[in-house]
Amino acid sequence: MPKVKGWLDLPLKVRGEGQHLTDWLYLELRSAILEGSLSASARLPSTRDFAAQYGLSRGTIVQVFERLQSEGYLSSRVGAGTVISSQVMPRPPSGPDAGTLPAYVRNIRANYKRPKAFVGLSPACSLRPFRMGDVDLQEFPSKLWARLASRRARSPGSWALPADDLRGYQPLRQAIAGYLGSSRGIACAADQITIVSGVQQALDLLARLLLSTNDKIWLEDPGYWGARSVFSAGALKLVPVGVDGEGLAPTLEQLRQPPRLMFVSPSHQYPTGALMSHGRRRQLLEYAAAHGVWVVEDDYDSEFRYGARPLPALQGLDAHGRVIYLGTFSKTLFPALRLAYLVLPPDLVDAFARALNELFREGQTMQQAVLARFLAEGHYATHIRRMRAVYSARHDALMDAITRHFGAQVPVIGGDAGLHLTLGLGRLVDDDAVAQHAQRAGVTTRPLSLYHMRRPAAAKGLLLGYGCVREEEIAPSFAKLARVLRAYL
Repeated sequence: MPKVKGWLDLPLKVRGEGQHLTDWLYLELRSAILEGSLSASARLPSTRDFAAQYGLSRGTIVQVFERLQSEGYLSSRVGAGTVISSQVMPRPPSGPDAGTLPAYVRNIRANYKRPKAFVGLSPACSLRPFRMGDVDLQEFPSKLWARLASRRARSPGSWALPADDLRGYQPLRQAIAGYLGSSRGIACAADQITIVSGVQQALDLLARLLLSTNDKIWLEDPGYWGARSVFSAGALKLVPVGVDGEGLAPTLEQLRQPPRLMFVSPSHQYPTGALMSHGRRRQLLEYAAAHGVWVVEDDYDSEFRYGARPLPALQGLDAHGRVIYLGTFSKTLFPALRLAYLVLPPDLVDAFARALNELFREGQTMQQAVLARFLAEGHYATHIRRMRAVYSARHDALMDAITRHFGAQVPVIGGDAGLHLTLGLGRLVDDDAVAQHAQRAGVTTRPLSLYHMRRPAAAKGLLLGYGCVREEEIAPSFAKLARVLRAYL
């Protein structure tokens, strides 16, 4: 059995400050084995020789060798010495050639390659001001929720068994139907509602059941990147459609080529905040009915409008059964709940229920049961009213800070609803660079250009989430961002 060529010349990285000696040496040797620098079945030198070469104690070497052997990287036999285990598979030097991957995998890889400025998803940034997508968990009535959960847990019943109804826990669907009728102008039966594990699962179901290869989809541009990611996973044609102050604004050329499905957020366009006008809504519904287009209405945070009552949903105006309404509790309660729902036209209900059961075997009945009581007892409506006041005060504080620092120099886009607003920047401003600079200054924001499919023509701006920022922290936090912005304006 050969000696390991160059073993005693193996380069080792400098040990990190505070890193334990044995941990450092273990990681260096394990990396050399996995990367193929030390080939399988090659004999290792004695612990004495290794210690002498690198100026380490023999006890350290013995300890590291024993750890590697216990984890299967090394093997030792009497008379044969210690060798690299033949069972260890070295890491491949690089990923597979993109050309050998199926088209749908290449699509996913391409869409998940996000710019560095997409820092809002990093857990390390979770406490940073203006991070997108967060709600204030400190304001959530956790004791009340825990009391409801404890009550349900002490009374095992239907929530503890596999769901009898494939559409989800019936009391929850009934509670949602009642809430939608009073708050969103949606007249639907509980049987039209299907509970899913989050918006992404809903979009996946929609793509599987309503779309086929090469079907055309209209996506708002800029728009929700999560929808783009799901629809990109299939062999579908994604068509970016521009957005103006009244919402989705297709060109005449696009109108001549109807899609199979369009994905819209009419009550608070994501990310610009545009509100689809009544006239535009009527045009959209008439077009969908005339051309057999499915309309997916993403109503992700319409409960939070400041100074005006939430607008009725697009689904409530639909007389032809073309609108599929998508709602979620992540923005109103807490993100980890992972419960969303679809309001389906009656003809689609059974197909979606069967598909949900066959593909995902849905559970979370306990969570659904707790949420059902939370809605039925009026706690949800109370929580929404209270949080609307909290978020309205934070919205006003942020608007005041923007005006104080920039006046009318930096326009605010879509600043009258939801949990974020957008600062408009000039087309020559590199909003990616601004977001990265702001991150280093301790503020997390996202560039508006990131949400565009047509990046060369992308509008420039910064998205600021204020849902998780305490009112008293908004002014000093925006002052940090303002110092960064002045270097680019």
